[in-house]
Amino acid sequence: MSTSILRTAARWALAGLLAAAGLAHLFWLRRGFRIAVPDWATRVLRTDKDMIVVASGAAELLLGTALVTLPRERRRIGVAVAAFFVAVFPGNVHQWRTRRPAPGLRTDRARLLRLLLQPVLVAWALWATAPQERS
Repeated sequence: MSTSILRTAARWALAGLLAAAGLAHLFWLRRGFRIAVPDWATRVLRTDKDMIVVASGAAELLLGTALVTLPRERRRIGVAVAAFFVAVFPGNVHQWRTRRPAPGLRTDRARLLRLLLQPVLVAWALWATAPQERS
C-alpha cells in the first residue's frame, strides 16, 4: 500500500476521531469533560469551564471537517490540529494529577495512558498531513 493511501486513510480517521470528540464535548459528555479543565484556565481565559469545553468541542469539529474538505490547506490544518493537541495537554495533566474520573478515564492507569497518547496524536496529525512525496 502506498504512503499516499496510508496518509489519506490516517487523515480521514483523524477527522472522524476529532468529529466524534467534538460532538461528545458539545453534547453527551459535555458535563464530564469539565473535570479536565484546570481552574487556572478559567482565570486565564476569563470564562467558565463549560465554555472552554464547548469551545474545544467546536474547535475539534472545525478541525476535523477542515482535514477532509480543504486539501490545499492540508499542511496548515495538520499543524493546527497538532497545536490543538498540545494546547489541551495541560487539561490531561490536570486530570491525571488530581486523579479525577471523567468519561473513559476512571483509573489512574487510563489517565496515564491518555497522557502518553497525546504525543502520538500530535505525530499522527503531522504525519497524515505531510506533503505528498513525488515520484
